[in-house]
Amino acid sequence: MELIPAIDLKDGRCVRLYQGDFAQTTVYGDDPAAMAVRWVEQGARRLHVVDLDGARDGRPTNHDAVRAIVRAAGVPVQLGGGLRREEDVVAALELGVERVILGTAAVAHGELVARLAARFGDRLIVGVDARDGMVAIAGWTETSAVRATDLVRQMARIGVGRVIYTDISRDGTLTEPNFGALAELLWPDGPAIVASGGIAQTEHLRRLAALGAESAIVGKALYDGKIDLAEALKALQA
Repeated sequence: MELIPAIDLKDGRCVRLYQGDFAQTTVYGDDPAAMAVRWVEQGARRLHVVDLDGARDGRPTNHDAVRAIVRAAGVPVQLGGGLRREEDVVAALELGVERVILGTAAVAHGELVARLAARFGDRLIVGVDARDGMVAIAGWTETSAVRATDLVRQMARIGVGRVIYTDISRDGTLTEPNFGALAELLWPDGPAIVASGGIAQTEHLRRLAALGAESAIVGKALYDGKIDLAEALKALQA
């Protein structure tokens, strides 16, 4: 299982939110590119970047920070946040990111996601962010009437091969992932599932690997020193 450090961008800085709440923001650094280098030096082979301003406002915002991360990191970068139009996806890929993540668009514009999946294949990921089992949109500021499990199945039908599942109630809490919800999304020949939210210790990573998750995104646990990236990578390889 792949372990992917998260870099969340707000106003050009590295931050973490508590349960997606912009009013509960912790700043971890003013230089996103330096943060990217830090994780790569500790063994990261991929980085997960989220434009929080873009997710909230509906259009990508932190272009300069994303470009700097891509240039400094030297490893594949996946980017989400505010990518709701085809031209925004194209522009993100032109910044040098390897994969793009669509969230709100998957609920509001399924036909767009289908077209992008056909055009970009494995470079397209759908982010399914759930609050009490229902999909949240618009930077987690709104909750839709769509169940997370139903959206994952719909995305699989239109050709999406990879889904990031985040339980918002666990995000930034350092409790544990929602293993039960994740298990419901893992089925034979289904999309690859990337787990996110609540990961606080290496044992959580081992359980996710045993469950069948393709990869796990870790943020606050790395920034707060609850998980040592190099040690966690060794544990997963073992």
